[in-house]
Amino acid sequence: MAAKGPRSVTRDYLEAIAWAVAITLALRTFVIQAFRIPSESMCDTLLVGDFLFVSKLDYGAKIPFTHLRLPGLHEPRRGEVIVFQWPEDPSKDFIKRCIATGGQTVEVRHKQVFVDGTPQVEPYVKHTSPGEDPAGYTPRDNYKPPTVAPGELFMMGDNRDNSNDSRFWGTVPMDLVKGRALFIYFSTAGTAWWNGLFHVRFDRLLKVIH
Repeated sequence: MAAKGPRSVTRDYLEAIAWAVAITLALRTFVIQAFRIPSESMCDTLLVGDFLFVSKLDYGAKIPFTHLRLPGLHEPRRGEVIVFQWPEDPSKDFIKRCIATGGQTVEVRHKQVFVDGTPQVEPYVKHTSPGEDPAGYTPRDNYKPPTVAPGELFMMGDNRDNSNDSRFWGTVPMDLVKGRALFIYFSTAGTAWWNGLFHVRFDRLLKVIH
């Protein structure tokens, strides 16, 4: 068998790289995507510096440049942690917990969340402010929005006193949903990547997100 020339070897390498890039993009678009937590709105469930994988399969991946979705495994459920595009600026990704889905009503009374009139047991919730903002001043602690519209989600951060969420800017259309948070694959307390390499939070590695 004749040996391949330099041009043939180069072409083989380029084809291998092209296939690798295509497979990576396909996985990122339709199967799984990595995200990094930049804020404290989901503390202590998710910390700043957590790196996590998000499943596109659960709710069905969105077909690029369209408003269509592939069939998913199930619809979003109350209590799931979801990554979505911020309705006020879709170029930014947010991560919050789903509090209610289409057809349900949400009310916040003195920081207690009610869904369809039933008080919710939320062991993951964190409150950092001892005081309470009065109704009419801010929707943070007392809020009664309308019923969630079909095909939309009401999202809130676990760090309730420090979360910019649906209480302030409304519900999230399914068209903006990216996927469900699965698990943390890396976590660092460093503020920069070179510091992060020396401040790995080993106790958070491979932690499943509930």
